[in-house]
Amino acid sequence: MVEWITTVGLTDYAEAVAFMESRADAIQRGEASECIWLVEHPPLYTAGTSANPADLVAPDRFPVYPSRRGGQYTYHGPGQRVAYAMLDLNQRGRDIRQYVQQLERWVIATLAQFNVTGHIREGRVGVWVERPEKPLQPNGAPAEDKIAAIGVRVRKWVTFHGLSINVEPDLEHFSGIVPCGITEHGVTSLVDLGLPVTMDDLDLALRQEFDTAFGS
Repeated sequence: MVEWITTVGLTDYAEAVAFMESRADAIQRGEASECIWLVEHPPLYTAGTSANPADLVAPDRFPVYPSRRGGQYTYHGPGQRVAYAMLDLNQRGRDIRQYVQQLERWVIATLAQFNVTGHIREGRVGVWVERPEKPLQPNGAPAEDKIAAIGVRVRKWVTFHGLSINVEPDLEHFSGIVPCGITEHGVTSLVDLGLPVTMDDLDLALRQEFDTAFGS
């Protein structure tokens, strides 16, 4: 059984990491169940293991937390749902690539509940949506904005960190970094796309679509 926890209000990032570390260790020891933890954070930036210091455009704007998850710089803040996944890959197949693909499928299936088509792009981590109302890319393809970020860590085949989906964050806050090191594309949210989606709506969809992606 996977335990689902939803925390109301804003969760301190350092406290979140401490919880994940402890829970992942307990899962590995067989002393706790797998867990999906849904949180929001106060405005902050995190630096993944591949972060380029030059991508931190405004280092004094919000707190910056080094993170041992994969990836580069990302923003967390109010209006963004962060889903931390503490899952036991010993029981789910020891395949990290497959696990990341499952996270991607989870996001895409969740977005589909709101008639949003999410895309995975080679060389660009996360989930993207096309913006046909914006100018075309130089290659003639539709403009695309990022709606969800993914960053994971696996220790002793137990996962932590996870994904974030933009419901209604302040998109201007992303300007303090180069999100995931990508300069040629923007960032969007469900509300920015014109959809009156609440955090509760998204949480329900995430829970409904978990089995679609993970089959459990």
